[in-house]
Amino acid sequence: MTATPVPAGRADFTGSPARHLNGIAEIRTFFRTNSQPIYFVGPTAFNLLGIDRWVRNFQYIAYYDSWDGRHPRVFSPENRPYVEFSSSEQINNYLLRDPEVREHLRRRGGVPMVAMVFFDSETEEICREHGYTLILPPDALRRRLDSKIVTTQLGNEAGAPSVPNVLGQAGSYAELTALAVAGGLGGDLVVQTPYGDSGKTTFFIKSEADWDACAADVDGQQLKVMKRINNQAAAVEACITRHGTIVGPFMTDLTGYPELTPYQGGWCGNDVFPEALSDAERAIAISHVRKLGDRLAREGYKGFLEVDVLVDLDTGAVYLGELNPRISGVSSMTNVPAGAYADVPLFLFHLLEFMDVDYTIDAEEINERWRALAAVDVWSQLIMKEPGDEVERILAAPRTGSWRLTDGGALTFEHVSNDWHEITTEDEAFFMRVYGPGDFRFHGADLGILVTKGRMQTAGGLTERCRRYIAGIRAHYQSEPLPQAPPVMPIAYVKLATRPPPPARHRRYPPGDITPRRRGAQANAAASGVRRSTSSGPARSGMETNTVRTPRSASSR
Repeated sequence: MTATPVPAGRADFTGSPARHLNGIAEIRTFFRTNSQPIYFVGPTAFNLLGIDRWVRNFQYIAYYDSWDGRHPRVFSPENRPYVEFSSSEQINNYLLRDPEVREHLRRRGGVPMVAMVFFDSETEEICREHGYTLILPPDALRRRLDSKIVTTQLGNEAGAPSVPNVLGQAGSYAELTALAVAGGLGGDLVVQTPYGDSGKTTFFIKSEADWDACAADVDGQQLKVMKRINNQAAAVEACITRHGTIVGPFMTDLTGYPELTPYQGGWCGNDVFPEALSDAERAIAISHVRKLGDRLAREGYKGFLEVDVLVDLDTGAVYLGELNPRISGVSSMTNVPAGAYADVPLFLFHLLEFMDVDYTIDAEEINERWRALAAVDVWSQLIMKEPGDEVERILAAPRTGSWRLTDGGALTFEHVSNDWHEITTEDEAFFMRVYGPGDFRFHGADLGILVTKGRMQTAGGLTERCRRYIAGIRAHYQSEPLPQAPPVMPIAYVKLATRPPPPARHRRYPPGDITPRRRGAQANAAASGVRRSTSSGPARSGMETNTVRTPRSASSR
């Protein structure tokens, strides 16, 4: 494959004359000697934690410091006055404007390149104002591609079909039924509106009563009306490059376990393992994702994205689910399996596309190698929330670092560590704390994330080892009741793109939204076999943290 010639005299990010990068070995060397400052900005460092092992001069700008200053490449401003955040975009925009952050970036020199999960047009304006380079597709393009309707249309054009569906509008149950009959969908339907969290915009309708319960949400909107199928869902991230779309490992969701989340159908982790899909299903799914990626490239999109695929357990058909055009909550799993170490983590291809580097790779060869390596690696992550209803002040919390399960089942802290990349056995785990002493525990609060080898879920539910990890982490929290609990209010993790947020009934506090959900997680879960919600009407969002972080007490600041 012929690459674009390098213009004479142009310099690369090492400060040397630009050269063409030919293959994975030279790409590795390029990033190991990189002098361009690159930053991941977010509520925490979770999503891309460990990328700094591969990319020199890669750092994290986080609102919440899980290491209490002990991670050499995580920067958090010390002065964090109370701010009423209502979204992750607001946290990121706050950080980009923060004087301590700006001074940190200035002191390190260069023109900062900035990546994040959620951003908006205000983020783009801040970056222009301060001379930062936002290494993400344009917000306007991302918002258009966020539409479930647009995703379906582009997938159909690319030859990556969705679950049997029809697109249209319905102002009554009779009109919805007419649409379904025209599409041959039957009477048990899944209806989606274009934008927003699937749990808030996905409706299960098989009677007029079901329609009446959600009519106000769907009337007048463009709808995707689908046949309800018995499905198994899998998630995968991919990267659109100039050489084609590279597809990462497939993984299954953990959803709705009350030990991990108080929300029915709520996303609470992932398993990466060879049997997530059969060989035949994986081959078809990879083809669908690559076709969609190539079609998105024609729209001007490049870089990271996440896709859900659905396998019909009755027919064996493999369908395109939903698209999330962004870094996601499963990025942590994408960048650690064997394929990442055989080549480079998937996110590095995203960086290459935005660093204006001339390079050549064989995307077909990489995809084939990663498909083969999917048969040899197992990883998992648990997203741990507070299931109780009380609001309590945390007195003690488990430390961020490496933990081990003893032969007797107890979980013990071993040492401070920066990430999970050195875990080698099922009895080792990395825990990243979110809330610490002085913070509050409350219904749905993000306590932390645990990453380990081995599966956490089987067809029978959570594994015994998983339950020991959960019990072990929770045992290290100590908290005290508050005589007058502060008000808390759920904060949506993904803002609805076309509607304003609902009016606040309580004061809002900085959200502890650490793990961007894949928008389709709960919708996909609704009809498959592991801890899935099967109720009619709006399902609870699998892409919503439903949490806030209340301010630390004055004595703990």
